[in-house]
Amino acid sequence: MIQHKESRRYEHLQIGLASPNAVKAWCERMLPDGQAVGQVTEPHTLHYTTHKPIKDGLFCERIFGPLRDWQCACGVDRRKEQREKGLQFCEKCGVEITRSKVRRYRMGYIQLVVPVIHTWYLKGVPNLLANLLGLRLKQVKQLAYYERFMVITCANKPSLLPAREFFSPFSFLRMFDFFGARLMRKLRPREMGVGAEAIARLLDRLDMREVKHMALDEWRIAHRWIPFDPQEAAQLAQKGQNTLLTRRINMAHNFHNSHIKPIWMVFSMLPVLPPDLRPMIHLDADRFVASDLNELYRQVLYRNRMVSEHSRDAIDGKPMPGVVFHGAQRLLQDAVDVLLKDGIKKRPYPLNQKPLRSLSNLLEGKTGRFRQNLLGKRVDYSGRSVIVVGPNLRMHHCGLPIEMALELFQPFLIQRMLQLRLAQSIAGAKKRLQQKERPIWLIELLTQLVQQRLVLLNRAPTLHRLGVQAFQPILVKGRAIQLHPLVCTAFNADFDGDQMAVHLPLSHQAQAEARLLMLSSTNLISPATGEAIAVPSQDMILGLYALTSQPSPYHARGRFDPRRSQWQAESTPPIPRFSCCGDVLRAYAQGAVRIHSLVWLQIDPASTVLTLRADEAPLEIQCDPDGTLLNTYSSWQIKQSSKEVVYGKHVLTTTGRVVFNARIQEVVQNPAVLYSVPSYPALV
Repeated sequence: MIQHKESRRYEHLQIGLASPNAVKAWCERMLPDGQAVGQVTEPHTLHYTTHKPIKDGLFCERIFGPLRDWQCACGVDRRKEQREKGLQFCEKCGVEITRSKVRRYRMGYIQLVVPVIHTWYLKGVPNLLANLLGLRLKQVKQLAYYERFMVITCANKPSLLPAREFFSPFSFLRMFDFFGARLMRKLRPREMGVGAEAIARLLDRLDMREVKHMALDEWRIAHRWIPFDPQEAAQLAQKGQNTLLTRRINMAHNFHNSHIKPIWMVFSMLPVLPPDLRPMIHLDADRFVASDLNELYRQVLYRNRMVSEHSRDAIDGKPMPGVVFHGAQRLLQDAVDVLLKDGIKKRPYPLNQKPLRSLSNLLEGKTGRFRQNLLGKRVDYSGRSVIVVGPNLRMHHCGLPIEMALELFQPFLIQRMLQLRLAQSIAGAKKRLQQKERPIWLIELLTQLVQQRLVLLNRAPTLHRLGVQAFQPILVKGRAIQLHPLVCTAFNADFDGDQMAVHLPLSHQAQAEARLLMLSSTNLISPATGEAIAVPSQDMILGLYALTSQPSPYHARGRFDPRRSQWQAESTPPIPRFSCCGDVLRAYAQGAVRIHSLVWLQIDPASTVLTLRADEAPLEIQCDPDGTLLNTYSSWQIKQSSKEVVYGKHVLTTTGRVVFNARIQEVVQNPAVLYSVPSYPALV
């Protein structure tokens, strides 16, 4: 029976540590006969002949629910009995009579023989566990992975060993010779610890109120600060003063207010995800495709069983060497680490040599559960790439890479190929599209399809409606989207690595709306201010830079010859000299000089040389018989008499800079030139 519960509104959602009782409440259920189910003990998944779930395994129907609606593990449909007699569980197999969708949210658990530490808190940076215990991160890892023993004395009781001292396994063996085996058997469980069990004992002794006040007192002594509220220290930690003490104050404050115990970072009950979230798909015959999590859970179960056997042997009077027993416990800790976080490191799958994906890998990153499914979703018929300038395009055109166009227009291509009988089936058409060598007829078909449809370009963040505009795609080579510079202002884009998304409208109504309302050539005015938004901002900046740029020595010769490996000075023509700007412009109009050619331009002798440094020494000094000196600098020439009277100056510049200077002088002398309407080529 489905009960409709009253909907509730929550102000916030908090994610925190779960207590062992909460984990047990999630995973364990009681059968009518009083038997508790929920614990996974078998590392197997399906039977190799019947392909049915193994009892108490990773796909057990008693734990996670039936495979088929209203059908138990016996293979009998119990829907009628459930409706008439109210049967909830099968008396033979113990499977609940319900829908199979419960296998998507019903969990199980693994009862670990020894406690393990959550790897997020063991290896995180900054390390919360080490800060709370007042230890170094290296010491915490050595203790967790059974590399060091630590003295954990009882409170208010005398001890033979120094408190919180670390011992190596070799030093621990030498203590047997000093104290004797009989005394060490009593001393070790009381005053020494190793592994997650030792860390759990340390965390269990912590009182968050005392930790907060002690850290606050240490902070006051260290900074010689007047007493203040603990919340103020937490605010200081959030503002960036992340010292160890402020972090400890902040963590203790949060632990105390949220009623979370630090010992919950060490757990002995490992939850198992529902089987439908880690499926095993039957392909054909005896072939299956399984999630990586199933293999990781199997490793945990195998190693947990190994530790259990060692513990059972020790109880039965078959003591196991400490090195072997601690090695098995460390393997269990490693298996849990791989399941939670480290599944992507160098642990290849034994069949296809692919790395295993852990639970953290399924949650983090762009392809994780949050960013992939919850916060945002992938959109079909869309793509993304870097934008580059397309100066040869018209304003309503955009350059679309061939590789991206093949993906966007793939359904239309397949339909056209089937109509022209260029492929016999959809699978055959897809196979031909995936080939690296693309025939000419395929590019021609793609060109025809591209010309019939518009695409939408969008650049995030979309702050106004002009952030999404329609363009006519033009197929181009490469992997970058080409964009006309005039539409950059509307997108607030430039060509320094910006990315834009491409969307393909499918329906005829969407194509009509894009062509009539969203085409870039019809969005020339800003709807917010009424001013022109298709202004040549990028064109002017790039044009001025190109016009006034200084050429390299190869371009100074007028042409770059890549066949020459060295620059030969004797082949370089002499730099021409001009007496005024008009002579330079006439020479450029006649083709005597190029736009980036170096020229010596004569200027007024009384003008100040702005770029000439006072400490710059002349590169060359020529002296005439009459005493006239010609001083040549890096970019200037000064001609003066023997009495140091300057009567000639030349500046080394380019033709483009002369053109730019002449245009500036023209505007200064006649401002009406600014309001004249120049003639531009057709862009729209």
